[in-house]
Amino acid sequence: MENNGRKQFDVIDAIVFTGMLGVSALVGVYQAYKSRKSANAVEEYLVGGQNMSIFPISMSLIASYISGIAILGFPAEMYVYGTQFWCIIIADCFVSLTMAVVYLPVFYGLKITSSYEYLELRFNHVVRMIGSIIFLIKMLLYIPLVIYVPALAFNQVTGVNLHMIALLVCAVCIFYTTLGGLKAVVWTDAIQTIVMFGGVIVVAVLGTVRVGGLTEVWQRNVDTGRIEFFNMDPNPTVRHTFWTVVVGNYLNWLATCSVNQAMVQRCLAMPSLKKSNITVMIMAVGIIAMVSLCCYTGVVIFATFHDCDPVTTKQIKKPDQLLPYFVMEMAASIPGLPGLFVSGVFSAALSTMSTGLNSMSGVIYEDMIKPCLKKPMSDVGASRVMKITVVVIGVICVALVFLVEKLSGLIQAGKSLSGITAGPLLGIFTLGMFCPFANSAGAITGALVSLNLVAWISLGTQASVASGKIHYPVKAVSVEGCPEALRTNLANLTLIMENAVQEEPFFLYRMSYLWYTWVGFLTAIVIGLFVSWITGPNKFKSGDEKLYTPIIRGLLPKEVSKSSNSLKKIENQCPPPLNQYTSKC
Repeated sequence: MENNGRKQFDVIDAIVFTGMLGVSALVGVYQAYKSRKSANAVEEYLVGGQNMSIFPISMSLIASYISGIAILGFPAEMYVYGTQFWCIIIADCFVSLTMAVVYLPVFYGLKITSSYEYLELRFNHVVRMIGSIIFLIKMLLYIPLVIYVPALAFNQVTGVNLHMIALLVCAVCIFYTTLGGLKAVVWTDAIQTIVMFGGVIVVAVLGTVRVGGLTEVWQRNVDTGRIEFFNMDPNPTVRHTFWTVVVGNYLNWLATCSVNQAMVQRCLAMPSLKKSNITVMIMAVGIIAMVSLCCYTGVVIFATFHDCDPVTTKQIKKPDQLLPYFVMEMAASIPGLPGLFVSGVFSAALSTMSTGLNSMSGVIYEDMIKPCLKKPMSDVGASRVMKITVVVIGVICVALVFLVEKLSGLIQAGKSLSGITAGPLLGIFTLGMFCPFANSAGAITGALVSLNLVAWISLGTQASVASGKIHYPVKAVSVEGCPEALRTNLANLTLIMENAVQEEPFFLYRMSYLWYTWVGFLTAIVIGLFVSWITGPNKFKSGDEKLYTPIIRGLLPKEVSKSSNSLKKIENQCPPPLNQYTSKC
């Protein structure tokens, strides 16, 4: 990579970066050593023995949301499209409340390890398998994107081959996730969250000082129309409005938090529902703070390059490289800044990937392997199977990284791909928890129709964007302050873009990607209810009230409410760890 007068990744940066990776690996070794004599290896590996404390779980939940996609993607989003997307923090507040009140009480009441075990208890094993497969598809689509992001940043600041560094990230992540299980994941997440906050705060503060203060930063963005929070246009084809960002993203984030095994697994690692709800509220505060920092950094980056856009002048290839480029521009007088920044981005990616690998191994074992076994596997054997699964999934994810480079902007690509699975998953869980008469045939049909519909829309949209059929309006940039040599090279490119003829894409492809989850969610529920009505409603059984959210338990028929007394009698006859949903007396 050419120097271009900017500071390069030096020895101090390398020490900071390798220090972060080394600490992550050591945590895995320590947790593996500490839990070697655990009486229940499977429970220890998946939910940390259900005795985790509030601090590491809260930090881990924050780290899972703030992936490298957010750290690089949010600033690029502010720079290119303006601040409307910043309003997602409003949706995040309501998501945490919904999760604590509606979904978590059901999972805790059933004392389950895999959130998809609920689908078997409420419907049947086929629905559980569908839910598990949809989750695995979601993570296999998402994790390669998470790996690609820090590799992109590292390539920008060092020039090291993008795919080579992706292999390094995965190797470290697979190592400590395999060894230490959930406890290693959670404690490395806690450390990495602190590194993330440190890196982003330092970059935001130094950038503000460089521009000339907060007032100057804000004014330069106001002058170009970037400061926009309340675009109330109801048109669903507008990429970002107040409605798409707040209402549309609410459901996407709700699906990611409330029924996603990666999130639920850590909430179930808490010893009580009350402590789990506290961690969810802390998560909300942390996410709002981190998202706001990332978005503000994007505003600072534009203020810095307001008269010489590095994308237009081809100093960088994609807007997703803006933040690394900005860091290297500032780094000349600050030893270790590139190392701290890259460590922050890698920390975000490692935390998300490790959580995904751990939860995927749990789902594969609990939902796919364990039900097929004729006799129970020993704890040691089960633990080994899950560790092998982590390695295999990690290798697959590395292979999929090569496809990620073809996608559009990080935020849109991430949300579009997650929307394929988020809507159907949230739809069938909500169908089960809110609609007592919904049956397994309805859940299966609703999930499959919903999944295929949203996949068609999402992949079709990505293809249209990649082929140039869809262009989203961007905010104004300038090159007036650039050196003459950079400005001269732009004339031919501008002429080609102005004369290009655009073909109108299909209507659903033009719909904002933030509505995909709503489409999948509503489709799953409507189809599920319709098929349940045709095939005959679900019949209540004794004790079924635990399968429904507390919000509707008071509305259930009397025979269901009365059954709670017989349920209590059954539970009293069982040893404390058991109940009628996990084993028989």
